[in-house]
Amino acid sequence: MSGRLYGVGVGPGDPRLMTLLAIETIESCPVIAVPGENRDHAVSYRIAEGAVAGLEKKKCLTLSTPMTKDPEILAQSYEMAAERIIEELKEGQDVAYLTLGDPTIYSTYIYIHRLVKAQGYSVEIINGIPSFCAVAARMGESLADRSEQLHIIPSSYDIEKALDYPGSKVFMKAGSKLSRVKQTLQEKDMTAVMVENCGFSNEHIYDVITAMPEKASYYTTVLVK
Repeated sequence: MSGRLYGVGVGPGDPRLMTLLAIETIESCPVIAVPGENRDHAVSYRIAEGAVAGLEKKKCLTLSTPMTKDPEILAQSYEMAAERIIEELKEGQDVAYLTLGDPTIYSTYIYIHRLVKAQGYSVEIINGIPSFCAVAARMGESLADRSEQLHIIPSSYDIEKALDYPGSKVFMKAGSKLSRVKQTLQEKDMTAVMVENCGFSNEHIYDVITAMPEKASYYTTVLVK
């Protein structure tokens, strides 16, 4: 009997924000997979390590994905990752792929999930707390009130156009585009908060636009109300 692939969301950073189901699923799988060249450099592994006892004893597949927008290169890396996972599934081993936040929101995992599923193997997604929910909670803010709209926007999107949307706007992975985001917010005289590395030991909070740096880490979220 073939094993099953689980895409496990480990949340935004604090191991205590991992769900019980995520922890139980990881504990039950003899094999884990992480998006990185080795487990120690995989952020999702370091988060899970704080909540799952004996994680270091499990077999670990390190599935590195190149930082590129080239669709052909990305497709090849996803196929290679899927093949390595399928090798374990064929042996009857369940595999837990650890991913930051939630697997259904801008996650590399979902592409691997689809490839493995297309080959006829059993797959399942275990939700995690998204980073923008953690940011809102950290700031003591609501993401959306009553009938207010909520827009989740990757930083590579047309920022100027997105800021014209009604309701709340969340800019994810905004670190590399922060200067542009900051300038546009100021030009439009809007208010926003920013959290860098939410839930990690090196977390930084900026509750006014003028205090935001020109650059920040990859795990930066900006909330515009």
